[in-house]
Amino acid sequence: MEENPQSNINFIPCIRWVKRGVANPNPTKVQLSKSEVAQIIKDAKGKLQIASTENEDVSMEGQSTTDEFNLDQYDEEDGDDTAHALGIGSLAELPNEAEDNFSESDDSEKEDDLIKPTDNLILVGHVEGDASILEVYVYNEDEGSLYVHHDFLLPSFPLCLEWLNFEPNMPKGNYCAVGSMSPIIEVWDIDLINVMEPSFTLGKSASRKKNRESIGHTDAVLALAWNKIFEHVMASGSVDQSILLWDIETKTPNTTVKAFADKVQCLEWHRLEAQTLLAGGCDSTARIFDCRNPDTHQTWSLDGEAERLVWCPLEPFVFVAGTSKGTIQCFDCRKGQLWSVEAHSKEVTGLTISSQCPGLLLTASPDEMVKTWDFTLDSPPKLVNEREFKMGNIHCLELCPDSPFVITLGGDKKSNNFTVYDLQNDDVVKHTFESRELVQLVSGANEESTSNING
Repeated sequence: MEENPQSNINFIPCIRWVKRGVANPNPTKVQLSKSEVAQIIKDAKGKLQIASTENEDVSMEGQSTTDEFNLDQYDEEDGDDTAHALGIGSLAELPNEAEDNFSESDDSEKEDDLIKPTDNLILVGHVEGDASILEVYVYNEDEGSLYVHHDFLLPSFPLCLEWLNFEPNMPKGNYCAVGSMSPIIEVWDIDLINVMEPSFTLGKSASRKKNRESIGHTDAVLALAWNKIFEHVMASGSVDQSILLWDIETKTPNTTVKAFADKVQCLEWHRLEAQTLLAGGCDSTARIFDCRNPDTHQTWSLDGEAERLVWCPLEPFVFVAGTSKGTIQCFDCRKGQLWSVEAHSKEVTGLTISSQCPGLLLTASPDEMVKTWDFTLDSPPKLVNEREFKMGNIHCLELCPDSPFVITLGGDKKSNNFTVYDLQNDDVVKHTFESRELVQLVSGANEESTSNING
């Protein structure tokens, strides 16, 4: 019997930390009756059949993770039914008598659901076979515990995640926006358990059958950036070469930026200047936009495609780029390039700068290495340590917002594709950075910067 290539797929394409104290200590469990679950499954099976009839050329079978998720062959679809069918193929295998597959047993272990003030959440996009999942891990540094608290079945292959606390007409909450192979951005409430639909979405696909024009992107969403100062604003970058600035209140894009000649796959808002957006594309450029007038922008040439871009948290005019050639480049917006280093033998898929420990920079790559650097603006960074985590191709890297030396990684080795690691376990890293005075960013800085920007 011929083996299904998808059965060998098991990897982590995207991750995102959530700060301590943000999550609801006691997440709400949504209770569905057997009949409600059965109806959801029947509806999903109907969508699958419709999508199969209208879009016979849509197939994820045999897709490789080596070509940035095969985006060059991503086929734009008409209508959002297909996109929402792509990760739930397993539902079609359930019998029509779906009620027989569920029980209404009560979960008595409510203590396991509690989230402590000392817990961090880690949002993890997980692709396993033909299933796409958003997993919510709980990590407690003091206890050394790490486990999946709950998860959400995603309708399409996840490519990027962004945390936000904003939903229209609701109190501040705990949400995760998911960019995927679908042009539709989904926003899930992380404080809910057992939900099968997102809290809200951004965008609609065109439909010839319904005579409906598209709203938002027309292709896969590669990057998301929520504006922490103007909380109703979300930026998104896409394979369709555009950046959209969404008004989450109205769920519509207010501004479309068409400055790139290729896919847009990096976005990050400036920490203090609410209108300033850093973006990078596959046209080997990094650009900075003043979103009050995005037609005018600064542009810098990179050594390769922009794989990762980050603002330096402690230097407001400086950003660092990681490219498809394995280089990291540092730029000062006022002066141009400060330095460039050949960091990896393959593209830089992980790049992060500590907001707490001055000079701590981390990179990761599909060459399976994670490297720790000590950097200043005046000279190229010094390599402090490199470690192979035996995770296969590393797709993502993030620093914990509450613990300055704790990182999480996502890879594509089936038996070891997700890791949380304390860099202080490496003596050379500990000795290099232990004497540095840690910076505590003031929570009121955003309010202060907002008043400065607005006069």
